[in-house]
Amino acid sequence: MSLPKGYLDTEALDIFAKLLNNIKQRSYDAMSIKKGHKVLDLGCGPGTDTVPLGLLVGNQGQVIGVDYDLAMLAEANQRAEQAGVSAWVKHQQTDAASLPFDSNYFDACRSDRLFQHLPNPVQSLSEMVRATKSAGRVVIVDTDWGSLSIDTDEIDIERRYARFVACSALHNGYSGRTLCRLFKQQNLTDISFEVFPVAVTRSMLIRQATQADRTEQDAVAAGVLSTEEVQRWRGSQAQADAEGVYFASVNIFLVTGRKPE
Repeated sequence: MSLPKGYLDTEALDIFAKLLNNIKQRSYDAMSIKKGHKVLDLGCGPGTDTVPLGLLVGNQGQVIGVDYDLAMLAEANQRAEQAGVSAWVKHQQTDAASLPFDSNYFDACRSDRLFQHLPNPVQSLSEMVRATKSAGRVVIVDTDWGSLSIDTDEIDIERRYARFVACSALHNGYSGRTLCRLFKQQNLTDISFEVFPVAVTRSMLIRQATQADRTEQDAVAAGVLSTEEVQRWRGSQAQADAEGVYFASVNIFLVTGRKPE
């Protein structure tokens, strides 16, 4: 069975969770979480964020993590059990565009690097806003793959590859830059944003994040790159790694809004 666009396994998600930990912590702060709050984590994966969120709301609160991947949800439940928070941290399979929660249920809702994968981000944000209480916070973290930049002498190949990642390898690869507009269109108030430039010095991380093996094959099939160009591209990255000069960067956005009272 073919995997969805942009799919990352648990091992890769854990790697990026460590790399992006400062952004995650900032997103928790932006939610203004208090003990006893009910919070939603949309696209929870293996429980990367639901467990620390569970510690923040305490045993009088509630954290619900939702995802479409049953294997991820099983891992999330196991991690919650191991952390001793499973009594109030729950995970369930849910369609992001049709959340099975009452309106005005959560004190705060968040999503972390999910929207880049969504074919209908507007509907998913609308559902998050609906499920959030009046005056509650909605927080979304997402990548703008249009900002991907990789240092290389193969500039023409790099630009075509980067554009293919943003336009074709993901459903919503320019997501990060669209969030402020989407928040305003949902009539959220007190909207604020932060931009985090993320730099890496190992090609493996960018290749993992962009699912390079699959993306390169798709780019060849689409006529964006030739097989010979892919070979040159891989060789240039391997050489940069070997010489200790590899460098790439991409921007991640954190946008916060408040549901009107």
